[in-house]
Amino acid sequence: MNHILIVDDEAEIRDSLESILSEEGYAVTTAATAGEALTLLADASYDAVLLDVWLPDRDGLDALADIRQMDSAHLPEVIIISGHGTIEAAVRATKLGAYDFLEKPLSLDRTLIVLKNAISARRLREDNREFVRQLSFRACVTGNSVPMKALRQQIKLMAPTNGRVLIYGESGTGKELIGRAMHAESLRKDRVFVELNCAAIPEDHIETELFGYRRGAIAAGPGTPAEKRGTFERADGGTLFLDEVGDMSLKTQARVLRALDEQRFLPVGATQPVHVDVRVIAATNKDLEEEIARGNFREDLFYRLNVIPFFVPPLRERKEDIPELVKEFLQEFGAQYGRPHVEMHPDALDALRQYHWPGNVRELRNLVERVLILNPKTLRIERRHLPTLVARDGARSGARAEEFSTLQEAREAYERDYILKKLDECHGNVSRTAEALGLERSHLYRKMRALGVTVKE
Repeated sequence: MNHILIVDDEAEIRDSLESILSEEGYAVTTAATAGEALTLLADASYDAVLLDVWLPDRDGLDALADIRQMDSAHLPEVIIISGHGTIEAAVRATKLGAYDFLEKPLSLDRTLIVLKNAISARRLREDNREFVRQLSFRACVTGNSVPMKALRQQIKLMAPTNGRVLIYGESGTGKELIGRAMHAESLRKDRVFVELNCAAIPEDHIETELFGYRRGAIAAGPGTPAEKRGTFERADGGTLFLDEVGDMSLKTQARVLRALDEQRFLPVGATQPVHVDVRVIAATNKDLEEEIARGNFREDLFYRLNVIPFFVPPLRERKEDIPELVKEFLQEFGAQYGRPHVEMHPDALDALRQYHWPGNVRELRNLVERVLILNPKTLRIERRHLPTLVARDGARSGARAEEFSTLQEAREAYERDYILKKLDECHGNVSRTAEALGLERSHLYRKMRALGVTVKE
């Protein structure tokens, strides 16, 4: 059943639309103000919103802008309705992302047609997003290298359990997609999957994002919901994915630890605890044991999360999978841009295999898309079509002595490759790499910056 939200300050219009749409088989919720509507949208998923322009607390078009910016992968289509319609208002609504603009008094037939088309458009958008997500996940587990075979086997073993999982991996390796895959194969697959990037939330907001707040707990400004459910509450019965969990403060870690232990928590401003049943899958690109030693991460929380450790290999450790990944990305973007027969020259593939890939699979995918866009008439991608850094580093790895113009250039090339090799052996841990090289950590950082080696490499 499709869920519709009606936002209008006139009770007669709300009641009339609710009655008609309910008879048409829609599930209907109503709101009289923009603030009430935003609260409802933060708490539940809707297929479409009928939004009036003139609302008592704020302009409907301003509310539309807030809706379009909400952090949700399932935003509804918004249809603006107004009794004071102008061309300027319609143009502005369209620019802000409205699906359509209807003038009052509403035509019943036109309203139903526009609503049906809006829901179809949203469904198509969702299908396209799911298709892209599936392609992206396939790329994360594509390949016949030993690490990838082990990773696929781990997913099969871990997904059906309720055990907490801690996914280790560098940025761009696909940790969140693997978390989604585990959820899709789990006993909770029919329930919600909620994600929160702990590194992207300001410290003073992270607790309300995790645990929510109740009415009156914070000063609600324009567009701020009077109350909000946190990610723990929204994930009840399903899976909560905590990305970059190593970036949480010690204070927040203490609250998360208690919520995990008790499966209950107290939202900010609440007097009664909320009980939940949540499976937590966490991910990090940090060495949490090293963070514990530094006093930045709680050891007890680490052991709660690290029930099933899961290591996603960086692309540099499975370079034999690059040709298959490239083929998959060429098929994906070839279909998207109407160029299904583009292929990669063996020399270009060799350069890709030699490159160090600090951004991992995400960087490779972006590179393939960029090359296709920048070379619209090319049917065979050659080394010269690749970004300069990739082509140069790929050539450098197999370079002969006579190909360097100066001794300094040859020395830097050797030092760079040697540092990358040691980083590989130490799994990207700079402290261990510095120790292996007999250097102070600060000295190694300076050397890496001078040679263009990033920490993530």
